Amino acid sequence: MFESKLPNLGTSIFSQMTALANKHQALNLSQGFPEFDAPELLKKQLNHYVLEGANQYAPSSGVAKLQQQIAALIARKYHNNINYEQQVTVTSGATEALFVAIQALVKEGDEVVVFDPAYDSYQPAIELAGGRSVHVALHAPDYKIDWQAVADVITEKTRVIIINTPHNPSGKIFKTEDINALKALVTKHDLYVISDEVYEHITFDGALHLSALIDPELFARSFVISSFGKTFHSTGWKMGYCVAPAQLMVEFRKIHQYVTFSSFTPAQHALADMLELEPEHVDELSCFYQQKRDLLSEALAQSRFKILPSEGTYFLLLDYSDVSDLDDVEFCQWLVEQAGVAAVPLSVFYNSASSDKVIRLCFAKNDDTLKCAAEILCQL
Repeated sequence: MFESKLPNLGTSIFSQMTALANKHQALNLSQGFPEFDAPELLKKQLNHYVLEGANQYAPSSGVAKLQQQIAALIARKYHNNINYEQQVTVTSGATEALFVAIQALVKEGDEVVVFDPAYDSYQPAIELAGGRSVHVALHAPDYKIDWQAVADVITEKTRVIIINTPHNPSGKIFKTEDINALKALVTKHDLYVISDEVYEHITFDGALHLSALIDPELFARSFVISSFGKTFHSTGWKMGYCVAPAQLMVEFRKIHQYVTFSSFTPAQHALADMLELEPEHVDELSCFYQQKRDLLSEALAQSRFKILPSEGTYFLLLDYSDVSDLDDVEFCQWLVEQAGVAAVPLSVFYNSASSDKVIRLCFAKNDDTLKCAAEILCQL
């Protein structure tokens, strides 16, 4: 009889809620994809390179000019001068990069510390590598990491800590004390870090993104994962990249070459041009999304929902405890079926379901969509 390697895994909540939204013709603020299109220059350059014939395999580690532009972006944003040839690998989305980094580090019996609520790809990748996830739960309203609780779960089997900043789904960002506490733990216990930074260019109210790239000691033990899809409103292209010290990148590339080998060639050329010719897009991204966060927050101010702080990403959390006694999964089903708005329940991001009555909305949507959704929610 066939035995599944992931027996407890079903269809993701994002697919479920999007299917429900389509079925009920609801406003879809559940799945985290932009409602608006990629920049015109990016689309124009993609078309240009397709017509020019850049349609065969790229080098496995990436097109050199894109690697160079990534290195230039890192130098500009994080003051870290990396070697693009040895330390940058372009991947088919950030999820591939996360998977490959986990496979490169995790061996049979290893333990990996994960902070819940967590992106749902971490645990399956850890299990496929033969490892075990050790979950540290964060809770509403502040979702602050208790670093002593992290220290308490570290054993001789611990191999990796996975961090995500800005954090999906809570919208929290790492502070200096978080970086320092993380560095102290991984140094003391000889651990590695996988830093999921796909929302790195989306932080609010003047806050800086504190990447693992900014601290030499921390970066020496880290794989840093980024996403072009989040940065350039092009999630369907599935383009991301990983940055790591040269000796770690050697191991990453051994696995990457047998997962996808290389990624969408014309898109790599187009992305390189976008980074070179319109660098202001990255710099303006925080302001662009802060306007949308503020629009949605202000439109919901008179509702019965409690709005939790969003310091980054394009997500906003709402506490619905004054609206309904249903658990969050049931409430989200009711919300899409009866009210016509699709959201995501936060408990599905936990290994042990949280009792917090909190849902996640995505505000990477057109202003009219956000206003319409807020109007509906204000009536509840």
